Amino acid sequence: MVASQLSERTRRSKEHADQQRREVERLYAFSQQLWLSENVFELLNIVPSRIVESFEVASAALFIETKQEVYFSDEASRTLFSIAQLKAISDRGEPVLDREKRRCYMPLRMGVRSVGAIGLSGCDLSRESLEAIGSLIAIAIERGNTVEKLTRSEAARESDRLRSVLLDSVTHEFRTPLTAIKASAETLASEVELDNPTRKDLLAVINEEADRLNRLIGEAAEVAQLDSRQLQFRFETRPMREAIAAAVSASQQSLRQHSLEMNVPADLPPVRMDLERITEVITQLLDNAGKYAGPETPIHITAEVQGSQVLVSVADHGPGIDEIEQEMIFEKFYRGRNQRMMIQGTGMGLAIAKAIVQFHGGKIAVTSQPGHGSAFHFSLPLA
Repeated sequence: MVASQLSERTRRSKEHADQQRREVERLYAFSQQLWLSENVFELLNIVPSRIVESFEVASAALFIETKQEVYFSDEASRTLFSIAQLKAISDRGEPVLDREKRRCYMPLRMGVRSVGAIGLSGCDLSRESLEAIGSLIAIAIERGNTVEKLTRSEAARESDRLRSVLLDSVTHEFRTPLTAIKASAETLASEVELDNPTRKDLLAVINEEADRLNRLIGEAAEVAQLDSRQLQFRFETRPMREAIAAAVSASQQSLRQHSLEMNVPADLPPVRMDLERITEVITQLLDNAGKYAGPETPIHITAEVQGSQVLVSVADHGPGIDEIEQEMIFEKFYRGRNQRMMIQGTGMGLAIAKAIVQFHGGKIAVTSQPGHGSAFHFSLPLA
């Protein structure tokens, strides 16, 4: 009898130890999953389902005090837990464990402060494990809130810095076309006799410089929209040839001193893209090639399939970009140190192109050799 009792006690102790070991392993895995997300909104939405997956409970609900909202692991759990139940647990700060119905409620505590509550159905977890789960969730939420505040603060500082740089850059660039427009307009308004070709030349200057001003304002607005992620995209399945053709047509002024060599297969598969935005990217690359490459040198456009992507390349025979600058050329307002005083620009175009390509799930880069030219290339996933 004694041996039997000792054997049973040992068996129960072993089962309890095994259960505790499993719960510790699950708690560790659960904590690792919580650290993967720094976005509070994303974190709150995934926590209930992560609890179900990690601890093999039937369903879970998460109540957050500051938001007064409940997040559920699935639609069925919405009928099992109410916001009033979970709010009461959060307010009291005490757990409720109904072992018969296998229903558990646990407050989320940070010290003496309650930040919410969780409800679990189909729950056989120990009180210690439930308290550990509650603490881990509370810490993760507080960490996410802290990271979010720091990110907003850093974004505000970066926005102020970019605003200052943008104003300096745009103000400098605005002076040249405004000066040309004003000089041409004053000449036309003067009493000086002008022949017809001269008048046409002055009107052409006003028209071109006005277009340039409009482009500068558009780029500045686009940079601000991209930074705030407010730029709207309309994705469609379209052929890349269509974007290339539209970009070539829009870049005729920049390419007037260059020959254009194109290698774009007719059977190129389509990609999912915003046609207007990708046309803008290619136009930017063609305009840059036209500005920086020497007169009468050819510009090459190629497109090809590489694996599951379409790769588009624009190559020129310009001065090239050294290796150090290749890493910075896509940064906002950065311009090559050897060209910034000779060629007009704001340094916004490539930054906009990079942001657009990244919004499409693609990549953009440059390959260059000083003295031999540059090849800008970007890739987009196939549709």
